[in-house]
Amino acid sequence: GDIVLLAKPVTLTEGDRVTLTTDVPVATDGTSKPEKLLYAVSLPPVHGQIEHINYPGVPISSYRRLDVVAQKVSYVHDNSHGAGKESLR
Repeated sequence: GDIVLLAKPVTLTEGDRVTLTTDVPVATDGTSKPEKLLYAVSLPPVHGQIEHINYPGVPISSYRRLDVVAQKVSYVHDNSHGAGKESLR
């Protein structure tokens, strides 16, 4: 089936962390089991990383929808100066 992904912008300053929620990003694949979705980070962020809160400092390349629902996935800005807009893919 088709996959739809909607994302909302988040503004961070250097060193900030934002926990991903079911609002950011919103995804559906047309099945009745959205909790089974697996997100893969195909292009890692340039000025930070995606982390599981149980393993701070360790970048991850994939995470499950259940991790997002449980608020266990976050984006951490890496304190790089002059960082512009960042997008996750």
